[in-house]
Amino acid sequence: MMRVALLSVVLGAAALPAQAASDAWDSIRSQLYGEQALLNGNRVIAIDAPYRTYDDARTDLAAQIAAPEGTLVSKVTVVLDENPMPVSAVFALETPVPSFYFDLTMRVNGPTPMHVLAETTDGRVFVAETFVKTSGQGACAAPPGTDPKEALASLGQMDIRVADLLPGADLGQISGFGTRLNRLDLDISHPSHSGMQMDQISLLFIPLRYVEQVEIALDDVGYVEMTGSISLSENPRVGLSVPRKTQSVDVTMTDTDGTVATAHKTLPGF
Repeated sequence: MMRVALLSVVLGAAALPAQAASDAWDSIRSQLYGEQALLNGNRVIAIDAPYRTYDDARTDLAAQIAAPEGTLVSKVTVVLDENPMPVSAVFALETPVPSFYFDLTMRVNGPTPMHVLAETTDGRVFVAETFVKTSGQGACAAPPGTDPKEALASLGQMDIRVADLLPGADLGQISGFGTRLNRLDLDISHPSHSGMQMDQISLLFIPLRYVEQVEIALDDVGYVEMTGSISLSENPRVGLSVPRKTQSVDVTMTDTDGTVATAHKTLPGF
C-alpha cells in the first residue's frame, strides 16, 4: 500500500506570500520525483477547478487526463500546495488506461496552487497547474458539519452510482475524451477528521481519522487504488471514469483507524 504524507511546516490557514508558495511546490516536487523532469501537461491534463471556492470545506475539483498516443495513464497525483497535507489524493491505476477522469470533494485550506500530475506507462510525468482562491474559512480546522456520534454510526456506508455520460467529456479541453467511458460516483459516509478540528463542547481537538485507501475493482479485476488524506471533505464523494462495458463494481474502503468497509454494485442490464 502506498502512503503519501507530506506535511507542511505551517498548519495555519493564513495565505503565504508568492515566494513561499513557490518554495512549497519546489519542496513537494523534489520529495515526490527527485531530479526527474516534469513535462508540460497542457495537452495531456485539463483541470476543472473554481476560480474561488464557494465552500472551502467541500470544493469540487476535477481533471481529465489523456495519455499521449502509444502510452497509458498509470498514476495521477493531486497536490494542493498550501494544504496541511499537500499530496491530497493519489490514484494508482492497477489497470492503466488511455484516458482517465476524476472529481473529488475536497477541503481547500487557503489560497493555493493546485497541481495535477499524470504518470504514463513509458515513465514520463506530466504536470498541469492552476490556482484556487478561497473564502477564508480555514477548511481543515473548521468544525465538523455533523454530530460526531451520528457520523461514527454511519461511518463506512457507501453508495455507488454509474451514469451513462461522463460530464464535461464533450465540452472538455481534450479532444475525443470519454467516448468509451461512463462515470462512477462513490459517496462515502465518513467524518474525515483532520486532527486540526476542535470539539465545540469539550474544546479538545478531535483525533485525526480520514479515508486512507479506496480500492475499486471492476468485473472482479483491480482497477484503481486511491490514497486519501485530510484534504478529502467530510463525507467525500469520488467520481471516476470507468469503461462502458463495466458490469459490476466492488469497493473496499480503509480508514486510518483500520476500519474496513465494502460495497458492491451490479449494473442494470447485467
